[in-house]
Amino acid sequence: MGFFDRFTGKSTSPAGSPQSPAATPVTAPAATAPDQTPAQALAAGNVRPRLVEAREKLEAKEVPAALAIYEEVLATAGDRADVLVTISGDLGVNGHLREIVELIAPRYDATRHGPATGLNLLQAYLALRNADAAQHVLDILFGLKRPELENRLHGFSNAIAELMHAEKLSAESGPGGAAPADAPAEPPKINLVSISKPIWYYGLESLPNVLPAKGERLRRVAFAQLAMPGVPDLMDLARQPEEELGRFSRALPLWFAETFSFSPHYHAIAVVGTWGQPGTPAHYALFPTEWSTDNLRQLVDSTEGGLDYVFTGAVQRRAGDWELVLRVWEVKKFRERKQFTARWTPATADAELAKLHESLRTFMEWSPYPADAGLKYTAPSHPAAWLEVLAPSLTFFLGDKHILASDQLAVSPDRFESVAQHAASNEAASLAWFTLRARAERLNLFPAQIGEALVFPTPLVQQAKAALGH
Repeated sequence: MGFFDRFTGKSTSPAGSPQSPAATPVTAPAATAPDQTPAQALAAGNVRPRLVEAREKLEAKEVPAALAIYEEVLATAGDRADVLVTISGDLGVNGHLREIVELIAPRYDATRHGPATGLNLLQAYLALRNADAAQHVLDILFGLKRPELENRLHGFSNAIAELMHAEKLSAESGPGGAAPADAPAEPPKINLVSISKPIWYYGLESLPNVLPAKGERLRRVAFAQLAMPGVPDLMDLARQPEEELGRFSRALPLWFAETFSFSPHYHAIAVVGTWGQPGTPAHYALFPTEWSTDNLRQLVDSTEGGLDYVFTGAVQRRAGDWELVLRVWEVKKFRERKQFTARWTPATADAELAKLHESLRTFMEWSPYPADAGLKYTAPSHPAAWLEVLAPSLTFFLGDKHILASDQLAVSPDRFESVAQHAASNEAASLAWFTLRARAERLNLFPAQIGEALVFPTPLVQQAKAALGH
């Protein structure tokens, strides 16, 4: 479930996925006999009711009471694999990372307890930025020689390498905070950028009746940049200009957030990451693992008005085949509500992405505005092409705002050509073409060989063209 694995007797990941390690399932609690006290039940080996009680305490924010139960359970059943994986999973899902380290690390033995608890412990160390401890646990898990975990462990290896690299840059700033003349004053870090409107709308705010007015009592939802597990040399890849998998990891959240901005019941944002020194242009961040509950809490706490739902996920590509796992989290209890999966090839991408889009709208009870309220939303008939419109639109928007470094803007003319070819599909596609071109021209990066594009023939499109000086 997201960054931490919470095992409940059924897998939350597709069979064979690196996100689904083997684990001892924890089934529904057996009732404690009426004449048994909790201590007597534990002595008889019946720990499940106490673990369920502790989980309920965590969800109710009664952390000391939950920890007292865990100490009690661990005193009598602390060598049981199912007990350790349940406690570590429940603590992780509820964001109590230091408690995982304090309670579980001294008792964990990979040979006896298996990999599931080790994965939870490893992720806790990563979230706490303890690279040495995370590396130690990773070495132990590699030593189990479990082929079904190999891809996932390599993803964690990349995450640890990035953490070590960041620590090295921080150390190079010198003792006592005195940085050498050729070193940055602060170490680089990941910053999250929230996009609260369709990316093609920025620059057209003066036009009336493009986006419908929002009402009151909105449900607030965020779509986070997708993780890319198993990709080698992710840090080096992130420093390069746009490439296909990275574009997709950012464009899909943009598409879904755009969709929900055209519903009267939702306020939606897309969230993408950048990496660099504070106050200087950065490059895109790429994430080796899915967002943790700690990451989700940070996002919620830093979002004005808070959030009700957050979508996270991961995308992988193997020999041309794509696989996507998408999760929706209910923020109130920080619990996973639903998982969506999709698999496609280049030939089936449009059909499978359209199915995913429809399933997501149905689950979230999405409905559009009335037809006379602003621009009418229509789902793209070619989702793969629309994602290739949104990705460069984001890049040049962030470049125009001096958030991305100039070397990140070396976008191939083919990307502009694909946006131009799609411009006549609908009004939004035409608006996306105009705003992308305007930003690229301001940055003197619009390819000279790209001519005028055919656009959708409506008064709104003509107004947008005039507003941007085309």
